[in-house]
Amino acid sequence: MENNNRTLKILHTSDWHLGRSLYDRKRYDEFENFLNWLAEFIRTESIDLLLVSGDIFDTTTPGNRAQELYYGFLNKASRSGCRHVVVTGGNHDSPTFLNAPKELLLFFNVYVVGAMTENPEDEILVLNDKSGVPKAIICAVPYLRDKDIRTVAEGEKMEDKNLKLLAGIAAHYDAIGNAALGKRGENNSIPIIGMGHLFTTGGKVTEGDGVRELYVGGAACVSENSFPVCFDYLALGHLHSPQKVGNSAHKRYCGSPIPMGFGEANQAKSVTVIEFLGNMPTITEHEIPRFQELKSISGNAEEIKAEIERLKAAQSNAWLEIIYTGTEHSAGLNELLDEAVAGSAMEILRIKVKRITEYALSRSNEHETLDDLDVNDVFEKCLDAHCMEEPDRSELMSTYREVVSALVEVDINAE
Repeated sequence: MENNNRTLKILHTSDWHLGRSLYDRKRYDEFENFLNWLAEFIRTESIDLLLVSGDIFDTTTPGNRAQELYYGFLNKASRSGCRHVVVTGGNHDSPTFLNAPKELLLFFNVYVVGAMTENPEDEILVLNDKSGVPKAIICAVPYLRDKDIRTVAEGEKMEDKNLKLLAGIAAHYDAIGNAALGKRGENNSIPIIGMGHLFTTGGKVTEGDGVRELYVGGAACVSENSFPVCFDYLALGHLHSPQKVGNSAHKRYCGSPIPMGFGEANQAKSVTVIEFLGNMPTITEHEIPRFQELKSISGNAEEIKAEIERLKAAQSNAWLEIIYTGTEHSAGLNELLDEAVAGSAMEILRIKVKRITEYALSRSNEHETLDDLDVNDVFEKCLDAHCMEEPDRSELMSTYREVVSALVEVDINAE
C-alpha cells in the first residue's frame, strides 16, 4: 500500500470451521494445510487486506488445537506482507471468545468484530497505507443475532417476527452504510467494502454441509437489494458454495475452504481476490488445492467393490462414504468392505444401507437412527405422532425452530 496509484488487493475467505470433524474423524491436518497454503498465497499474491467473514471455529468452545491453528495463522499473515486482517463473527462463533484478544491483535493490524456493536460506527474500519492515507473503508458486520435486532411483542405471529427481523437487518446495514459514507466524505476513490454472515434469497446449499437456518423459522432470507448501494464489494459468509448473490457480481459468498461433508466432495473450493484501482473492482476466484480426498460410492456390493479397486489402483487416500443400494441382504457387507480397502491408504468413514433404511422408514421407525435425522426431523416426527395438523403444525414448527436458534446462539463464554 505504499504507492497510492497501485491497486489494492483484497482476499475474501470465510467458514473455516476450525475443529470440525467428519463422522468423528478429526480434520486438523486439512485445516493446517489450508492455512499454510493461504499464508503462502497471501505472500506470493501480495495481498494487502484479508477479510474473514465468520465461522472461524466450528463451535463456541474451540479446542486447543483449533485455537493454535487460528493464532498461528494470524502470526504468519502479519509477517507475510498483508497489511490488514479483518475477522468477523459467524453463527458458529462465540462473540466473547473472538473479542477477548482483540486489543492484543490490534498490534498485528488484526481487527476483530465478534458481535453487533451498540454504535454502528464501531463496526467501521478506515484502513490506511503506511503513509497514513486511507485506502479502504470496511463495514465489518458480524452475524446479527435475533435478540440484537428484533424486539419481541406478545402474541406476534411468525410472519410478523420474520418481517421485523428483516427490517432490523436492513436498518442495521443502512446505518452502517450511512456512517461509512460520512467517513469517506468527498473522496469517492476510497472503496467501501461490506461484510456479513447471513442467508440471502436464492442462496445455494448442499446436502450435509451443516449450514444451519439462521433466523427464527428459517424464512428470513435477506434479498440482494437489502444492502447499501455504497458497497463496492460485499464479502459474505455462511453458505459453503462459492456463489454470487442474485445477479450482483460484486456481492459474493466465497464458500468454505474444504468440503464440510460428502455432499461437497466434488465441489471446487476457492478464495476470492478483489483488486481495486480506485473504487472499481476486478474479481477473480482462485481454486484451493484439495488436501483430503472425499469419495461417496453408491451401488450394490459388486459395484462398490469395483470402484474401491479402481481407487486402490490409483493409490487414492480418500475417505469413503459407502451407500449400499443392493437388493441382497447386507449381512457381511462390513467385512467385504474392510477386505476391499485393506492394504490401501483409504478409510471408510460411513456405511449406509439405503434400501433397508428406506424400507424400515416406510414400515416403522424402529430401525431409524439419529444419523438419518436432524433436530427438525425429530420434531416433525413428534408432530406426526400427535397427528398435528395445519395451521397449528406450522406455528409449532416455527416456534420450535426459534427455540433451537436461541439455544444455539447462547454465548456460553459470556459472563
